[in-house]
Amino acid sequence: MVGGCAVRRLRSSPDTVTTAVHEQRQALGLRLRELRRDAGMTGRALAKLANWPESKISKIEYGRQTPTEEDLRTWCERTDSGDQLPDLIATLRNIEAAYMEWRRALGIGMRRHQRRLDRIAQAANQLRWYEPVLIPGLLQTPRYVEAVLRRMIKFYAIPNDLDEGVSARIERQQILHQGNRRFSFVIAEQALQTTVGDDSVMVEQLEHLLGAMSLPRLVLGIVPERFAFDGPAINGFVMYDNRLVLVETVSAELTINQPREIALYGRLFAQLADQAAYGEPARHLIMTELEKRR
Repeated sequence: MVGGCAVRRLRSSPDTVTTAVHEQRQALGLRLRELRRDAGMTGRALAKLANWPESKISKIEYGRQTPTEEDLRTWCERTDSGDQLPDLIATLRNIEAAYMEWRRALGIGMRRHQRRLDRIAQAANQLRWYEPVLIPGLLQTPRYVEAVLRRMIKFYAIPNDLDEGVSARIERQQILHQGNRRFSFVIAEQALQTTVGDDSVMVEQLEHLLGAMSLPRLVLGIVPERFAFDGPAINGFVMYDNRLVLVETVSAELTINQPREIALYGRLFAQLADQAAYGEPARHLIMTELEKRR
């Protein structure tokens, strides 16, 4: 997804990742508090049974301390809620691996990062991709890719393997013609209007987008600039079946694999898709922008 949603106007600060992890920790604590209360147990009683300091209970429940897997096992044992343990552990592991710093991820170079994304995509039967500002990577032209990755390399001061990165992204696009995967792209109208490179790059890109709409198993929807807001403020994201969601922020790449969180992204994508224009109305939006740039 690099360049698909990392270099863009965000509705969040560079602290987005830290905030997101803290919110997940708080949500886990709330679930644990509910289990304790459902068991008719006070925090003091649970601490005594677990042989923990009483303060540990409150710190975990209010998201000030991340429990270990052993803590979760003890909690479930003492509250007679063992059936909840697998989901709680999955949530904990998602928190622990919630993000990968961009400098670390991109430090391996653009080509290797693109290869990693390709492996994830190859394992999926359906991709659902939303982009608010840029054209999705799988639909980008070589010149558009080059302009995006060039900015990425400069912004993050990472190894300059631009040519290899461009080649790797273009190679990734072969997945559009392989197998029986289904692709659902939803982009904001802003993505048509964002200038990447110059007008000549954008004309080529918009014409390519028109051609891509005719590909089998590919659906492209465009959310009009003036649409009824019906959800949370969002960044771009890619869903790989119902098992993984990748979300890029300025400072990190979030990996979402907790089933309940994935379900939220599925619900959000469905709402965005319902707002989008398809077929001729979508073509009209692209053509309108195309004529402005010719």
